[in-house]
Amino acid sequence: MELLIIPIILIAIVIAIIIANVRIVPQANAFVIERLGAYYDTWDTGLHVKIPVIDRVAKRVSLKEAVVDFPPQPVITKDNVTMSIDTVVFYRIIDPKLYTYGVERPMMAIENLTATTLRNIIGDLELDATLTSRDTINSKITEVLDEATDAWGIKINRVELKNIMPPREIQDSMEKQMKAERERREKILQAEGEKKAAILVAEGEKESAILRADAIKESKIREAEGEAAAILKIQEATAAGIEMINKVQPSQEFISIKALESFEKAADGKATKIIIPSEIQGLAGLATSLTELAKKD
Repeated sequence: MELLIIPIILIAIVIAIIIANVRIVPQANAFVIERLGAYYDTWDTGLHVKIPVIDRVAKRVSLKEAVVDFPPQPVITKDNVTMSIDTVVFYRIIDPKLYTYGVERPMMAIENLTATTLRNIIGDLELDATLTSRDTINSKITEVLDEATDAWGIKINRVELKNIMPPREIQDSMEKQMKAERERREKILQAEGEKKAAILVAEGEKESAILRADAIKESKIREAEGEAAAILKIQEATAAGIEMINKVQPSQEFISIKALESFEKAADGKATKIIIPSEIQGLAGLATSLTELAKKD
């Protein structure tokens, strides 16, 4: 019986040792394995078994993109303005072996490299250019860091300037400048509005004057056309009357009587002197004699 217990115990110990040395690597992770103190292998996602005592997991590395926020760094611009700038670095480990053995304390190395690179870039820019060139500064820092960290197994995806903080007196001056600029733009917009309003008013008055002139012109044209039409009608009526008279061939006496009537209308009690042709005078005397004879009868 005792002989059976010993093998069972040995088997149980072996199984326990195997189970204790089984490693499951999660997704987006990698294990760096050393054998007898030297790099042996990099385990990817899945089930792995290491040799007890001989193998050991030297480092567990996350392959996901990570972000690190570095504290503000003092920098000096080309025009000798001291400001504080803090950066945010987005990175990803692409080679777990280089990340494990390439550099001691990688994040501190990246922080110091970021600070020195930032000082070099800002030192070539003036204050105004620094405040308006975020994209350019980000691109330059990203390029420098990505090239430097290749030997560490790190890929720098991008670097962002989080805050740019000039000295307080510079901020006050900038605020005053911005306020003055806003007031200037407001005055320009107001002046342009008044100018456009004056132009619109002038154009309206011009169009109104043109319309009034056109109306007066049209009225005079219509009035002249009406007078011309009236004269034409009178002339046509006169011509028609003359034509009718010529057709009936009136006697000389009738013509003289009509002439006498016309002189009567012409006098109308207002004329002081009227010259009557001899033919009409004779006719008038005849008419007077006939009137007197009629009275005697």
